[in-house]
Amino acid sequence: MKRILRYVTFAFLLSILGGCIYLNSLMPIITGYAAKNLASAVFVSGREAKDVEALDLNFSFIRFTSNTVDFENKTVTSRFLWGKSTAAYREGYGVTLLCGDTADWLRKQHLPFNVLTETQANQDSTYNAQLPVGDSTIRKNLAPIAKAFVIERAYHGHPLAFVVLHKGGVVAECYDKGIGPDTKLLSWSMAKSFANALIGIMVKDSLLDIHAPMDIPEWQGDGRKAITLHNLMQMQSGLEWNEDYGARSDVNIMLHCEPDMGLYALSKPLGYEPGTHWQYSSGSTNIVMRYLRSRFSSDEAFIRYMHSRLFDPLGIVGPVFEQDMSGTPVGSSYLYATARDYARFGQMFLADGCVGSERILPEGWVDYSRTPAAASAGRYGAFFWLNRNGKFPDVPKDMYYPDGHDGQDIFIFPSHQLVVVILGFSPKPDNVIDFNALLRDILWAAKVEDRMRTHLSLQLPKKKR
Repeated sequence: MKRILRYVTFAFLLSILGGCIYLNSLMPIITGYAAKNLASAVFVSGREAKDVEALDLNFSFIRFTSNTVDFENKTVTSRFLWGKSTAAYREGYGVTLLCGDTADWLRKQHLPFNVLTETQANQDSTYNAQLPVGDSTIRKNLAPIAKAFVIERAYHGHPLAFVVLHKGGVVAECYDKGIGPDTKLLSWSMAKSFANALIGIMVKDSLLDIHAPMDIPEWQGDGRKAITLHNLMQMQSGLEWNEDYGARSDVNIMLHCEPDMGLYALSKPLGYEPGTHWQYSSGSTNIVMRYLRSRFSSDEAFIRYMHSRLFDPLGIVGPVFEQDMSGTPVGSSYLYATARDYARFGQMFLADGCVGSERILPEGWVDYSRTPAAASAGRYGAFFWLNRNGKFPDVPKDMYYPDGHDGQDIFIFPSHQLVVVILGFSPKPDNVIDFNALLRDILWAAKVEDRMRTHLSLQLPKKKR
């Protein structure tokens, strides 16, 4: 009996030890997530810390972190049990989670140029002019939907910003309390589609061949040397990757523990022949951004190019593309821009890569971006999600969209000349926005001629209790 008791006690202590070891491995993820996202929300978006903690950070172990916002030094430190992480803000470059170094070290790194002052002067005169007011009848039809969605939350979730363009004109716009047209909000994985556009521009300028093997030194000794930008953009690189956000997965380690995110992702071994297996990977985009950066003579040249060739023509003023500790913009996740800015981006794709009479993307690039990756079953193109597989059954299958964590989306409808931007908080599985119903109702409200002909009225969902 005593022997059995000793075995049981030993097994119990062993399980506790194993649990502590695993929990210890989660500490930088738990505290890193809280510090990074709270700092960006406060210092980039201008939101109240208490509101962010009550909404964005109110889940899993993250809700138990103790967070200190230092407004003088512009840092956030988050603690949980014995773990601690700090994130630091730099004007124009947003927030970086400190991995092994201090905020003073980070701020001493050479910054290429002041993107705020150099781009603002050129864009103020055209910023609002690029988004004219749209059709008055459609605006009237969409007004109750905007109110039901953002104010009453009748479609669930917690929306922060909502903008709809029809033929380039604003036909709906609504914001949650404390959020406005000038509030820069987090893209999460919508940033991947901006990486797509940057690649397209570099292709147009004859700086890249997306179908040529990439000259990444770490890949030259094995099968990874055959990987192309095309493979990475279609999420068919063949590299092993775990995108599970609920555990100590590759994506969580990359975002919260690695100073050079692209280097971490490209170090993964090959699990499949490139181009034969589809696996969604945020690491792929950070490999791409690291590679794009390497094609320029300096960081200053790279960042100037990104602004002058992508953001400036769109009229996007002072976007914040946050960097990792190595200085590479985190193309998988960390772009901050306004809802109108995201709408401008969607409109460029709706207009086949043009802004007004100026062609930004090469001819055929938009069609390429929405061509299904061979192994994706019709759900993914090139850093764009597709509705070819009917994920949204009441929405046209030609719709495609940048999609980000927790419900950040730019829905593009070529057949209806619509762009729908949704930003906010839509956590799975308990409070997910009913995107299918919302998009269905938006499309119906925008079909002015059909509604007048049939004399049917839109039945909005009841206010959420």
